[in-house]
Amino acid sequence: MRKNGQYALPAFIPLETGRPSRPSGGIDALSLTGFTLVEVIIVLVIIGIISAVAVPLYTSAASVQLKTAADIIACDLEYAKSMAMSTGKKYSVVFDTSAPVEGYRIKNDANNQVILHPVHIGANYIVSFATDSRLNKVDIVSTTFGSNTVKFDYLGTPSDGAGALNSSGSVTLRAGGNILTVKVEPVTGYVSIE
Repeated sequence: MRKNGQYALPAFIPLETGRPSRPSGGIDALSLTGFTLVEVIIVLVIIGIISAVAVPLYTSAASVQLKTAADIIACDLEYAKSMAMSTGKKYSVVFDTSAPVEGYRIKNDANNQVILHPVHIGANYIVSFATDSRLNKVDIVSTTFGSNTVKFDYLGTPSDGAGALNSSGSVTLRAGGNILTVKVEPVTGYVSIE
């Protein structure tokens, strides 16, 4: 309907602007809000990121120490083997599995003396798990070497107290319920961690 060139508004459209009137039930329609799907997904992603970062922080120190101990033993076995090959003399790694002394030492079989540590100048090459804070949660469970000793000759071939290794020799380590084994292969003296 047109009046004087202007449109007239029908009577049923409210002319006021702003907030809609309350429904007759007395509940405000805008007060019934919740979370949108996007908000819920964002919160879940944030929780996932936080847990992915936090969980590795709570891994036990024992498992880290176990891996460290296995790495150190493997490196020291390789060191004894390389010393034997470079000098042409036998070198031994002697393990002590009895608590609280658990550890090992590297010695020159020619003079039956513990060798000097190449990094810690003036110190003997003795590794004690009880006194080393990096290893104090680790136990040497057992070795399969005779007399708990593995020897390397000028070719890098391993032997134990009973003679040449006919099968893999090993050192078994335990910390916090986890177990790792450092193996030495016969003939080649290849060292691995399992």
